[in-house]
Amino acid sequence: MSDKVDLLSWTCPVPLRHYPTIVMGHGAGGQMMADLIRHLFAPAFANEWLEQMGDATVLAALTGDRPDAQLAFTTDSFVVSPLFFPGGNIGELAVNGTVNDLAMRGARPLFLSAGFILEEGLPLETLGRIVQAMAEAARRAGVAIVAGDTKVVQKGHGDGIYINTSGIGLVQPGVKIGPSNARPGDVVLVSGTMGDHGIAVLSVREGLAFETTVQSDTAPLYSLVETMLAAGEVHCLRDATRGGLAAVLNELAVASHVGIEFEEQSVPLKPAVSAACEMLGLDPLYIANEGKLVAIVAAQSAEAILAAMRAHEYGREAAIIGRVTDTHAGLVIARTAIGGQRLVDLPAGELLPRIC
Repeated sequence: MSDKVDLLSWTCPVPLRHYPTIVMGHGAGGQMMADLIRHLFAPAFANEWLEQMGDATVLAALTGDRPDAQLAFTTDSFVVSPLFFPGGNIGELAVNGTVNDLAMRGARPLFLSAGFILEEGLPLETLGRIVQAMAEAARRAGVAIVAGDTKVVQKGHGDGIYINTSGIGLVQPGVKIGPSNARPGDVVLVSGTMGDHGIAVLSVREGLAFETTVQSDTAPLYSLVETMLAAGEVHCLRDATRGGLAAVLNELAVASHVGIEFEEQSVPLKPAVSAACEMLGLDPLYIANEGKLVAIVAAQSAEAILAAMRAHEYGREAAIIGRVTDTHAGLVIARTAIGGQRLVDLPAGELLPRIC
């Protein structure tokens, strides 16, 4: 019997998706979470509003002095670990995340609710800092927190604090932004550097040190969206949170039944983020952000929208990265620095747990 191992016969198996129990990958923004939504939640709760599958759901037209305006509604839960990280904490993340979900449908955020699940033993000083951060973030975003709920769970069952926020916003007449609106020939833009939030959280969690501190990019984006809408024709918006840029582009390609191609070298990255990803074997395209958006816009509006974004505080490093095509529908293709191409798919499971 030979002791020689035939390495060429080895294959890397695809991670199993058909788990009998929930695993962390089901909440990571990749293929496992998409399967959970598509095969469990969507069929069980099926209705005409849920079918929009956007960051927020646009509901009915209003009556009164603005009969053509519509309401948008969204909800989100935040379980980040650690609770405090460079550039932010779970409190302002909860406000900005929900505000941004409304903004991605072109809705001006108006009202939020806040639900707290507190673990027994959480220091009141910690809770106070988080609540004050939420209050300040709400003021910056121009929203009011008008309802809430508080529950306490036994020590060891809550990981400090979980926060749920729901939001209501107003979609102005004529604004029609949705994940299924991309058309061949459209241009793909990003509002700034990718992966900042995920690497900021990871640096604290794992005790990593970089030459410069990577700060979370958490920020309220409606004012940027408003600027973009005034500059040209916007078809799709998504904030690149769980699953990062790669997940967003895949979701939009599938929802719009189009292909998307982009230049890897055109995606803006901070040097520290790029170095951290290289050191850890991570792809920055899959790392989360909390204050950056991906936009698909009409080709004739692209340069004007880009200029408007770069003039805004949250879009100074905005860039055009690619185009929408009428080939390879539902797929995302990256053109590499050496002139090749690669398929950018949804991640099967999780890369960085508990980042939002």
